[in-house]
Amino acid sequence: MSNYRFRSVFAEHLVSYIDLRRGFGLKFVSQADILHKFDGYVHDLGYIGLLTQDLAIGFATANANVTAQVCARRYATVRNFSDFLATYEPRTPLLDPKALYARRVRPPAHIYSEEELVRLLELAKRIAPKNPMRGFTLHAMVGLAAGTGLRISEVVGLDRADVDLASGVIMVRRTKFFKDRLVPVHPSVLVVLDQYARLRDAAHPQSQSLAFFLHQWGGRFSKHTLQMTFWDLTRRAGLRGDSGDGPTFHDLRHTFAVRRLVAWYREGRDVQALLPMLATYMGHAHYTDTAYYITAIPELMELAAERRRAADQTNGDKGANR
Repeated sequence: MSNYRFRSVFAEHLVSYIDLRRGFGLKFVSQADILHKFDGYVHDLGYIGLLTQDLAIGFATANANVTAQVCARRYATVRNFSDFLATYEPRTPLLDPKALYARRVRPPAHIYSEEELVRLLELAKRIAPKNPMRGFTLHAMVGLAAGTGLRISEVVGLDRADVDLASGVIMVRRTKFFKDRLVPVHPSVLVVLDQYARLRDAAHPQSQSLAFFLHQWGGRFSKHTLQMTFWDLTRRAGLRGDSGDGPTFHDLRHTFAVRRLVAWYREGRDVQALLPMLATYMGHAHYTDTAYYITAIPELMELAAERRRAADQTNGDKGANR
């Protein structure tokens, strides 16, 4: 059942549509949020007609401060709902899938240097001098993400029972693709997690939350709260200005993958053969999601080219000696 309150002429069907999509096993969080905003837009207009293309485009482009990609996503979400709505209201016109289209551009990842990671972790500890526990918590969360490549949703979603400090293995549940996976953790990260857990229990002895990471009031972090806190951290570290784009929490995941691949190349390992193992560790649904890191990072491309040149040279020498 949707947690939103809908008030427009489409309210009943919006609730049914969201419940239907979630009934298929989809989280449908960002889409539901868009549809809730659409409902508010229609209600504020006092509109009581059919769901037309003009209405959908008007909603999608109402905010002049968002990107073309965001507008296209908003339009696509409403268009998908209109297909559902047409089964109940046959007069609903078909919405053109290309009426508002923006090519999805995958933004380049920021690969944190060793010096940047050290600076972030040190600043995290001191982010709230009057509330040291907040700093210890952020330090542990950033350290875990940097050391394992966990998604931000996986970090905040960890329960205490999921973190086995004795065996050094974390159970990641409710992942992006609804698959559980086991993630071995480096001993240095385990030390940080163990220290944090002791401080957490002392700071929040009465907390009833199952969450491993607790915010200052003893409850589970939201993704939004952690993301905003991390943005503040990157600003303090000089990696982000007061406004505009900059490194994100998700870039810690990119950095983990790239560091692992770079290490394998330098060790002379068969990276192509090891990619499926990395894909499993990171919880990727498709092998190509992991292979992306090789083509996206110049350092890896150069290492791969060097490997290829060395192989060609070896083959050439063998041919000359025949």
